[in-house]
Amino acid sequence: MALLAAAAVFLTVMVFVMAFSTPGPDAVRVRVAGLATSRTFEPGEQIPSFGDRVLGPLLDGMAGKVFALLPVGMLSKIRLKLVRAGEPITLEGFLVICAVGAGVFGALGLSMIAASGGALNTKMLGLTLLMTGFGGYMPFMWLSSRVRQRQTAVTKSLPDAFDLITTCVEAGLGLDAALARVAEKVKGPFADDLSVTLREIGMGRQRAEALRELGERTGVKDLVMFVNAIIQAEQLGTSIGQVLRVQSEQMRTRRRQRAEETANQAPVKMVFPLVLCILPALFVVIIGPAAIQLYNTFTQQ
Repeated sequence: MALLAAAAVFLTVMVFVMAFSTPGPDAVRVRVAGLATSRTFEPGEQIPSFGDRVLGPLLDGMAGKVFALLPVGMLSKIRLKLVRAGEPITLEGFLVICAVGAGVFGALGLSMIAASGGALNTKMLGLTLLMTGFGGYMPFMWLSSRVRQRQTAVTKSLPDAFDLITTCVEAGLGLDAALARVAEKVKGPFADDLSVTLREIGMGRQRAEALRELGERTGVKDLVMFVNAIIQAEQLGTSIGQVLRVQSEQMRTRRRQRAEETANQAPVKMVFPLVLCILPALFVVIIGPAAIQLYNTFTQQ
């Protein structure tokens, strides 16, 4: 069993070494092109930093190797999550962080094996693999948290933004002008995504496609329903102002329902801290002196 585990670890290490160190034809072409386009810097010209010259291409090469190992569907999902999180980091950088995290925790597991005497058994091997997977999954946990925070911020800003859109449209502005006014007045991630959508519309993209991508980019259900209502109103020729008024009222109703749901969940969530933290301390304060007095009474008798 130990021999089989050692062979599995050896094959895994060899696969990773071959994946990250063997240069392919594309890497050779890139290096030749870089040598062909190399130039000298003038005395007053700023020289790129060490990170731009060395670390950047190195990390890009590692990201390319990770791209080759992962399926296309998984890369698309990760890219969509990064967009919904506001693109705090590029896809290449995120994959490199995942690889580095998995390597660091895997090395920590191997160091634990070495510290225990070097005995490789099934439990230690399983622990090492578990730590490696945890290290690679930690960036995904952080990314999911960023997505939830951004979606919460978008959801909170939607009612006021919809009211402003409705007021602008009923005052005589067009839908694009009303959206531009919202992007100018409202602050937050929704305004940023809306600005991107307006730039796409200004560059010639159809409004329906740009609005659908806005809903897909944020991943907020209320915004998706709002976009679908606007597109349907334009296709059927109904009054956009009336549709916006109805959507604003429904948005505020859903926000009130979410607040009531959160308030109703509070007593249930308070049970565990109450039972585990508050009640034991309360029992100690109330019953503690009586228990001490009873103990002294019985010991004196």
